[in-house]
Amino acid sequence: MNSGVSENSLISLSDERDNILSIQNVSKKFCRNLKQAYLYGLKDIVAEVIGAPRASNTLRKGEFWALDNVSIDLKRGESLGLIGVNGSGKTTLLRIISGLIKPDTGSVRIKGKIAALIALGAGFNPLLSGRENVYVNMCILGLSRKEINEIFHEVVDFAEVWDAIDAPVRTYSSGMRARLGFACAIYTRPDILLIDEVLAVGDARFRTKCYRKLNQLRENGTSFVLVSHSSNAILNICNTTLYLAKGKTVIHGATELVMSKYEEDLLMIGSDISKVLITNQVESAASSEELHITAITFKDEQGNTLKALDSGKPVSLCINCKSSTIVENAIVSLIIREINGEEDSILSINSEKDKQPLVILPGDNEIKMMMPYCGLRPGLYVMKININRRPFHVYDIVDSFRFEVKRNKNMNLCKYYQPRSWGIEQI
Repeated sequence: MNSGVSENSLISLSDERDNILSIQNVSKKFCRNLKQAYLYGLKDIVAEVIGAPRASNTLRKGEFWALDNVSIDLKRGESLGLIGVNGSGKTTLLRIISGLIKPDTGSVRIKGKIAALIALGAGFNPLLSGRENVYVNMCILGLSRKEINEIFHEVVDFAEVWDAIDAPVRTYSSGMRARLGFACAIYTRPDILLIDEVLAVGDARFRTKCYRKLNQLRENGTSFVLVSHSSNAILNICNTTLYLAKGKTVIHGATELVMSKYEEDLLMIGSDISKVLITNQVESAASSEELHITAITFKDEQGNTLKALDSGKPVSLCINCKSSTIVENAIVSLIIREINGEEDSILSINSEKDKQPLVILPGDNEIKMMMPYCGLRPGLYVMKININRRPFHVYDIVDSFRFEVKRNKNMNLCKYYQPRSWGIEQI
C-alpha cells in the first residue's frame, strides 16, 4: 500500500526534527541616517498596529541590507562558526537568534533555551552586589530562585570572585565582571550558547578552564554559535562554519574548507594581486652610488623564477645588486611581516648573526639565501631588505617587497611549516 510519502521526504522530515536551530531566508535592513531610521521605525509600528503591509522586501532611501537571505540549520550538539570581516553581519545574526531584534524577512525556529555570551557583565547593576546580580541575571535568563540556589556556589566557584561576592559590582575589575557574566551564562544549562568574541576572558589558566567547561557543555548536547576572528578558536570548536560578506552567504560548510576560502579572500583585501606577484622591479628607499639593489626574486632548485612560494618546498631568495666597489663584510638584513597580521614582525634574519660573511665584488652580483623549505604559512607577506656594513654604513634599503606563500599542506593552525614524521618506542 502506497502511503504517499517518499523515502526522501521521510529523511527530510527527520533532519528537520533533529535541528535545534533553523534559520530560513532571513534578511535584516538598517538605515544609516538616524532621523530617517526613527521615521521608518514609527511607520513600521503604525503599519503593524493597523494591519497594513510593511515594505519588508525592499530598501527605502538610506537603508542597506545588514543580512540578505541567510539560511542555516544547526543540530543538537553541533557547533557553528560565523566568520567575516567587520560589518559582514555576524553580530546582527547573533542578535536575531537571541531575539534582541526581529528579522525583516524570513523565519527563525529554536528548540530549547538560549544563553548569550555577547557582552559579559553588561547587564549587571553596578550598585548591586555580585550575589544580587547573579540572582537577577540568572532569573532573567530563565531560572527560578530554587534553581539558582542549587547552582549558586558552582557559579561563584567558577568565576573565582568569592572575596568580592557581597561587594558592589562597581568595585569589580572588568575581568571580574566578565568572569561572573560568563559563569552566569554557562550555568543556565542552555541548549544553544551564542558566543561573540568573549573567549579571551581572564588569564591563560582561566581561559583553559572556560574551554574545558565549553567542551563539557558540548558533550552534554549544548550547541554553539561562535563569532570569532581567531582561526584557532573556529577550527577547534566548530563543526561547520558560515562565511558572511556584506550580509550575504559566501560559503557554508565544513569548517576547514570555509576557513581556507576566508583566508584566501583576506589576502586579496586591499591588495592588487598583480602587484603581489614576484617581479624583477624594486623600488629602493635609500640607494647609494656605491651599491644598489636591482632586482629581488625567489627561485626554485632548478633556478626558475617563482611567482609565489609553496609552504614546505625548497626556495632561494635572490637579491641582485650592482656595486662600483668591493664591499667586504657586507651584511644583509631581512624583516618579514604578515599583511593583515597582528604582529609587528614574524621573522628577522641577519647574515652577520648567521655567521655568514659576504663579500660583494665590483659589477653585478646575486646574493642568495638558500632555504631547504619555506616555513611560512599561506598568506601575503611584506619584506624589508637592507644591505649595510659596520659600523653604520647603509648601502641600500627596499622597504616594502611583497610576496605570496601558497598552500601546500594543511596549515590552518600553524604559523610555520615543519617537516615531520612520527614514531613510538617502548622505554
